[in-house]
Amino acid sequence: MRKSRFTEEQIIAILAEQERGETTAEVCRRHGISSPTYYIYGRLSRCKG
Repeated sequence: MRKSRFTEEQIIAILAEQERGETTAEVCRRHGISSPTYYIYGRLSRCKG
């Protein structure tokens, strides 16, 4: 399996940015990820948490 570009801590920080009120599109654009990747990260964090 391919290694992720982001660590688990970085993914949590990216998800937290959107929860603070920023749009998903803006967060994705800033970090260079696609919207589907963002939602995959969200599902993964809920499964682990």
